[in-house]
Parts: sequence; structure tokens; C-alpha cells
Amino acid sequence: MPFVLDASILAALLAASSAPTPLYPLYQDRWGLTALTVTVVFGAYSLTLLVALLTTATLSDHLGRRPVLAGALLLETTSMLLLASADGAGELIIARVVQGAATGAATSAAGAALLDLADSRRPDRSALTNGIAPVAGMAAGVLLATLLVRFAPAPTSTVYVLLAALFAAQAIAAACTGETARPHPGALRSLRPRLSAPPSARRALLTTGAGIVAIWALGGFYASLGPALVHLVAPGLPHIVGGKVFFTVSAAAALTVWALRRAAPFTAVTGGSLIVVASAALTLLGLHGLGPPAVYGGAALAGVAFGAVSQGALRMLLASLPQRDRAATLASYYVLSYLSMSLPAIAAGAATQHLGLRATSHAYTLGSALLAVAAVAALAARRREALPTAADHTH
Repeated sequence: MPFVLDASILAALLAASSAPTPLYPLYQDRWGLTALTVTVVFGAYSLTLLVALLTTATLSDHLGRRPVLAGALLLETTSMLLLASADGAGELIIARVVQGAATGAATSAAGAALLDLADSRRPDRSALTNGIAPVAGMAAGVLLATLLVRFAPAPTSTVYVLLAALFAAQAIAAACTGETARPHPGALRSLRPRLSAPPSARRALLTTGAGIVAIWALGGFYASLGPALVHLVAPGLPHIVGGKVFFTVSAAAALTVWALRRAAPFTAVTGGSLIVVASAALTLLGLHGLGPPAVYGGAALAGVAFGAVSQGALRMLLASLPQRDRAATLASYYVLSYLSMSLPAIAAGAATQHLGLRATSHAYTLGSALLAVAAVAALAARRREALPTAADHTH
């Protein structure tokens, strides 16, 4: 089934993106990496992904979804083999750059292919899958890597070899599956970096933007520095416990996307933004005596907020979009998302070098909470604007 294949590709791409998180403590022990280096490795992936999104976002509109997916998945396979053989920070960064380029090209093509396959009887299915597949994939990637750290003989390579085999199989399947787009000329011209979205999507992006930034920034924090945070509040815990903190975030996000699939998008984004504030408060309590239970509770709430805001915002963005606008609109969403995930995380890594992880965590969580409050204010203002219009239509 093409729909299942495209959903699995999206999930696998994000599983591969999160798989290194439980391995960062091992890399730090083996190669003496600092917190800044870890966030640079993390940021190299996200920033390269952004460049790929800016240049290849609409490439599949011109060449077709299948050629772009097959080529990007072969490049993703190469990045997994590079990660499996990495023997230092430099090689890790190179591998993550290749991975970011492949993921950026594949993400918008796979997401647009899902929208192409939308079923008129279930119009929200494609938007729901675009919301749940990435976070479910991130959870699966962290869980798989965490288990292999504990049980595999070569934990820093086994997970990547398995993912490389999966991506190779998906590339073959994508090449053999029927095309869902209508290819047309202009592929080279489409590579010029630009962002575009129709007016309805731009308005939705402006309204939900602060909430999107807040949840993806929290995701970046837990993905890059989450294990170190757990070690800070409980130095005696084994590495495997710290590695599970981002699994907590992504698993809670996946469950929330599913649970709120029928909730009104406005309600989901507003409620999720409010939960960011509770997540920040619980994380701060973890730093002030409550330890790992509070940190993991904060991570779980961050996941709930992530799931609520992301699926609500995507449904608002993608409502009734024609095919020609789908890939570009998804790319705009992911550009904002990955900028929010990578730049604050890199800044946090640099701040950790000078201020320490405890002070950095305070500033980061408080900043996320303030963004969430701004998101709630923007949503309330949008709702107030809509009420007079709705009242006018009744007369």
C-alpha cells in the first residue's frame, strides 16, 4: 500500500534522527566530547535539513514523489553507514550533515505523497499521519537505540546498520510504487531557496508560530541535553536511564496526537501551549530537589504539549490545500520547526560551557514557557477576530 509505505518512510526518517540521542553519553565517554560538541553534532543535522528543505521542498512536484524519495533514501542509507563507522566528532558531524540533506529531501516528498493519497471519506487521515508518524518514529528510534546500548555487542553501530537495511528496502519499494503527483518542468528553477505558502496557511503559521517554536525548542533540548540533565539531577543512574528521557517525550507526543485526532485544532494548540508552562515548572522542580521523577514528568508533559500543538497546527495549515501548495507549505512548517529545534539547542550547548547545565536549563525552560504564553495570547486574539465574523454571518 503506497499510504503505508509513505507513512513508514516518514517514521523511519525520524527514528534515524533520534537514534543518536541515547548514544551521546557513550560518545562523550569514548571521545571526551563536551556538551557544546554534542549540540553541534545535533545542530549539524538540523541545519543541513533546513537547507535541504529550502532547496528541495518542491522538487517532488516537478520530478515526482517516487524518484525524489528513492534517491533521498539511498542517501539516507549512506548516512547510516557513515554513522556506523564514525570514530570521532568530525566523522559524526559529516554523517549527520549527509543525514540532514537526505531527510530534508525525503520529508517534504513523503509528507506531500501522504496528502496526495488523502481519502475523501477520511479527509483528516493524511494530516493525522503527518503528525503522528514523525513522533512515533522518534520514539521508536530512541527505544531501539536504548535497547541496543544495553544488549547489543556493538551499540554505536548496530542500530545504524539495521536502519541502513530498512532505508535500502524502502528506496527499492518507493521506486517500484505508482506516482501520486503530476510531474512538470521547472525542476532546476525549483532548487532556488525560498519559502512559500498560500494566504490561509501563512495566517495559520503566524497564529501558531510561537507555540510551534516552544514545543520544538523543548524537543531539541531533551534530544541533545536530556541525558545530561538526568545525570545532573541523579549522577549515579546508568546511561540507559538518561537515554530514555527523549523516548518519554516522543512516546507521549505520539499518544497525544492519536488521542486528540478529533479535537478542534484551535483547542489542541491552545491546550498544548498551556501544558508547556506546566512542563517547564515540573522540570525546574526536578532541578530543585525532586530529581528524576520530576524531570521525567516534565518530559512527559513536553511530549503531550508537542503532540497537541503539532497536530493541531498541521491541521490548521493543511486544511483544504490544493496539491500544488502541499509540499511548499509542509516545508515552511518544517523549516520553522527545525530552526526552533536546532538553534536554541546549540545556544544551550554553548551556554553550558560558561554557565553550567543547571543555569542553562533554567533559562531554557523559562524561555519555552514565555513562548507558550505568547502563543496562547496570539490564539486568543485570533479567536476574538473570528467571533465578529461568525456573528456577521448569522445576520
